[in-house]
This record gives sequence, structure tokens and C-alpha cells, in this order.
Amino acid sequence: SLMTMVCHRPEGLDQLEAQTNFSKRELQVLYRGFKNECPSGVVNEDTFKQIYSQFFPHGDASTYAHFLFNAFDTGHTGSIKFEDFVTALSILLRGSITEKLQWTFNLYDINRDGYINKEEMTDIVRAIYDMMGKYTYPVLKTDAPKQHVDAFFQKMDKNRDGVVTLDEFILSCQEDENIMRSLQLFENVI
Repeated sequence: SLMTMVCHRPEGLDQLEAQTNFSKRELQVLYRGFKNECPSGVVNEDTFKQIYSQFFPHGDASTYAHFLFNAFDTGHTGSIKFEDFVTALSILLRGSITEKLQWTFNLYDINRDGYINKEEMTDIVRAIYDMMGKYTYPVLKTDAPKQHVDAFFQKMDKNRDGVVTLDEFILSCQEDENIMRSLQLFENVI
């Protein structure tokens, strides 16, 4: 399979170079780093959480890392391969605005039904608050994530049907700089 090739023989990087916005040289560097952290060539959720929590020593990153892991694990296999990792990174670092927004939409669409409901948005935002920790938001009250989400959701749910579609999501983000800025704040924690 392609994955075995990528894991054991970086010549498989030719195909990834064609599929991503990275050069072969960059892919080789990323591959070395990936193999260094994950000698087996795959990352399970626990390892992902451990790696991720190092970046957020003041907060609890485990819930956000769980959601992020699921967004990276596009095949729902329970593990992230180099290919999954690089594809996501390519979108987040070098993708178009629309590609980034599609990726973010998938992150928020926890149950993968093609819609974001208020509970899903609240879960993600709360996870981000937890991860950032008390130092970043010293005066945060417990209901802050909910207020944040209520405001967002009202703007995004254009037809007031209680869910946000991909189109509504992309439209809202493109027409409202504040939403875009907040999402970029979220993007920076990836």
C-alpha cells in the first residue's frame, strides 16, 4: 500500500508532493520529524495527546487534542499516518481560505453529519478555553464559551434552522472579519 511505502521508503513522497503544497525537500524534513516522534510510522490518539499537551503546559489540551485527532484521522482508522498528517498540514499552512474553512468546518462537525449544531460548537470552544488555561483567560467565567458560541451561531445560522451548513459557515467567515479572526486564533493552536 502507499502508506507502507511512505512509512518505509520516502520515495513514496513523489505522490505526496503532487497532492500537497509541499516540496519534496520539505516533505523529507517533515517525514524525518514524524518518524522521530513516531518510529512506528503511525500516531494513536494517546501519543497525539501527549505530543500536543507539551505545547499547552498551562491548560488541559486533552479534549481539544481529541477533536483535532479526529479531524486529522480522515479515514477514521484510530491512527494518524504520515499521509494524513501532511495533508492536513498542507491545508492549514498553505491552503486557500476556502480549503482552510472546509477543514475547520470538519473539525467542528464532530459527529460528521455535514452540519454544525450549537452543542458541537460549544464543545470545541470549551475545549479551546480549557486548553488555553487560566493564565490566558484569568477573568473567564464558566459561561463565557456559551456566550461566545451564542453570538457566533446567531450570525452563522442564516436560515435559522438550528444548524450551520458548510456554505453558511464559509459565507459567515468571509463576510465577518471578527469570526475569521477568532477562527484564526483557533487555527493558531493547531
